[in-house]
Amino acid sequence: MRGPFHLPREMLLSFLAEDAPAGDITSGSVLSGERCRGRIVAREGGVIAGLEEAEALFLFCDVIFRPLVRDGDRVGPDSVLAEVEGLAEAVLLVERTALNIMGRMSGIATMTRSLQDVLDQKLPGARIASTRKTCPGLRVLDKKAVILGGGDPHRLTLSDGILIKDNHLAIVPLETAIERARAHSCYRKIEVEVESPEVALRAARAGADILLLDNMEPPVVRETLRVLMDSQLPRLPLIEVSGRINEDNIADYAIRGVSVISIGALTHSSKSLDIGLDLDAIV
Repeated sequence: MRGPFHLPREMLLSFLAEDAPAGDITSGSVLSGERCRGRIVAREGGVIAGLEEAEALFLFCDVIFRPLVRDGDRVGPDSVLAEVEGLAEAVLLVERTALNIMGRMSGIATMTRSLQDVLDQKLPGARIASTRKTCPGLRVLDKKAVILGGGDPHRLTLSDGILIKDNHLAIVPLETAIERARAHSCYRKIEVEVESPEVALRAARAGADILLLDNMEPPVVRETLRVLMDSQLPRLPLIEVSGRINEDNIADYAIRGVSVISIGALTHSSKSLDIGLDLDAIV
């Protein structure tokens, strides 16, 4: 996956340098030119992500890499994801870095797919989205994992879209903020974070394209949608809901009129998928 969700090779290789700044002293002391082959295995079921990054790392170290599934595939426990073959010292140098990337990305992709599956059943056409609650340095991989899980990456950076949040509105009045944002660019959509039906209606009347209903309980979301529908606006904004939404309560937010449910937990609280590497010596 290229474009903004492709980590430059230099940054990917920096993970190897961080893992072994002066080489792998264990392998360097006990190995002497032996070769091995191995299998990357999903110890539990889930949606796989990070194969592309793992392949790049292994190939850089002259290790043969044969993927057996594709990023975005759903697999069962004990599925073999790829085969590797090469100098044992090179394989072991890359092992943990590649598995950590795959485990984290696959965990995010798995959680995203699980939540999107709920929406597909309860509210067809609505999308799960991530937020900017990501770890610096890993944001591109986290967002790519969301896409591979079937979700929407939302903004990658502050440069990607206009989102007027509560702290902006603590400084500038709502209508003024929207007016200034519209004057800045007629090509970008304007999203506004709101916390009550009354403020949502003000933002919609001022020309917001997207309303982010933040930390609203489901009954308040329904009331906000009712107020907007009854207002006879010439154009209804797209509705996104966010805040304290998880696997346990997402079905409660699958409300007709909601188009996007954004969940920070996708990237800050997903459990890594258990992925391992099983090796055999080549004799």
